[in-house]
Amino acid sequence: MVSMSDSVSMKTEVKGGLMKGLKRSVLGGESFFINTFEASGEGGEVTVAPALPGDIVALEMTGQPLLIQSGSFLAATTGVDIDSKWGGSKTFFSREGLFMLKATGTGTIFVSSYGAIRLIELGAGQKYTVDTGHMVAFDDTVSYNVGKSGGWKSTLFSGEGLVAKLEGPGRFYMQTRAPDSFIAWLAPKLPGNRE
Repeated sequence: MVSMSDSVSMKTEVKGGLMKGLKRSVLGGESFFINTFEASGEGGEVTVAPALPGDIVALEMTGQPLLIQSGSFLAATTGVDIDSKWGGSKTFFSREGLFMLKATGTGTIFVSSYGAIRLIELGAGQKYTVDTGHMVAFDDTVSYNVGKSGGWKSTLFSGEGLVAKLEGPGRFYMQTRAPDSFIAWLAPKLPGNRE
């Protein structure tokens, strides 16, 4: 939360109970507590911002589950449930980790990115390859596997590393920048790291 009008009250609680809060926090990388903002009858305003500069996109949830990378979830309206989801052993080697967040229900969810967010609509059977550090969210109808960017030589020496190979149908949201790349660029420039 960045700011809110005086007519808005905030309540901090563990949504879904203790076990769901622990699961979301430990496995999904999100906060144990969820802040709920409620306006009085006159209405009000709440502003939110992510930690990194980039886009914020409001997505309408109509019952189609959405998988979100840890760190991209920003806020949601009442009616949207956030839980962690086992991503399978295939996610072990991706930067997304073994668990992702799963949003279900109806309402509006706000996701954020480092850089711009680009929507890619995948048709049935349509394939798309993306660096795992650029994933934001995708419909649960989109299947994916983590694999090599090319041959072993390309994977080891090109700097591309492992990629996610997606297959539609469904929506996929990609961020144009990756925090890991920025950190790799910035770290040698910090005081004390120069030779």
